[in-house]
Amino acid sequence: MTYTRAIGLASNKVIRLIVRGLALSKINPNVLTFLGLVINMAAATYLAFGHFRTAGFVIIFAGLFDMVDGRVARATKKVTAFGGFFDSVLDRYSDIALLVGLLVYYGTINRPSYVVLTAIAMAASVMISYTRSRAENIIPTCKVGFLERPERVVLFILGALFDRMAPVLWIIAVLGNLTVIHRMIFTYQEAKRLEDAQLHARAVAASSSRSM
Repeated sequence: MTYTRAIGLASNKVIRLIVRGLALSKINPNVLTFLGLVINMAAATYLAFGHFRTAGFVIIFAGLFDMVDGRVARATKKVTAFGGFFDSVLDRYSDIALLVGLLVYYGTINRPSYVVLTAIAMAASVMISYTRSRAENIIPTCKVGFLERPERVVLFILGALFDRMAPVLWIIAVLGNLTVIHRMIFTYQEAKRLEDAQLHARAVAASSSRSM
């Protein structure tokens, strides 16, 4: 067994124990989702004051709630449509809170270029989720792209722990907006394919009705 697999199995075991304990406590999964937001807001406060390493550890702690809320919902048979919606909305607020923390920090130390960079990264983070949500109103699914929220959170943690937030912001700003463009192109292609299939089906139906 490799070290990474051993770490993965140990982590999963710990998470299962946490989920079991929370399920036995009968806590509402939506409460866990809300606590994740509150903890991310605390991390944002640390970022605003330039305490990046502390913020990194707090974000890791907040990530625990992101991992267990859905599992607790399934374990307690409290999976609801609203729960998924609530989780998605609060995830967006968590993302924005962390970036607002950086906006405050860079504004305080008078780094306007980094304020702009953070704003672009924030726009990318919001638009990645928005494009998927909007696209899935017209096509079955739109999960393409390589900078989903888990990847962005990991990047944020690494940037905070190693005090390398500037490279992380560049990655999110560039790759995030490329992900948005990728999703736009994919949605165009899939929507056109569906429309062509519908037109073909109508043509076949019309041809069949005339031959009867």
